[in-house]
Amino acid sequence: MSLSREETARLADLARLSLNDDELARIAHDLAEIIDYMEKLAGIDRADVEPLSHVLNTVNVYRDDRAEPSLSQEEALANAPDRQGEFFRVPRIIDTGEGSEA
Repeated sequence: MSLSREETARLADLARLSLNDDELARIAHDLAEIIDYMEKLAGIDRADVEPLSHVLNTVNVYRDDRAEPSLSQEEALANAPDRQGEFFRVPRIIDTGEGSEA
């Protein structure tokens, strides 16, 4: 199947692409090849082919969900560049408006 220049230009316009004449010709050729290939695939007998959700036969490999020991608070804060007691101290990033005039 071949696409006319007008059809290709319309598709490019719908895709919000600005193409010159050379690009339109190349895109028309490429789209025609893609459509031809899809028509070939449509003609294949798929009656005995099972639908796939994935090309590989995989199973879930999740680990068991179980509680494990985590870092102590002191270990978690050991490399903190700045801390206040048992918390990370970070610079203020939100202006609360306090102290400023309206």
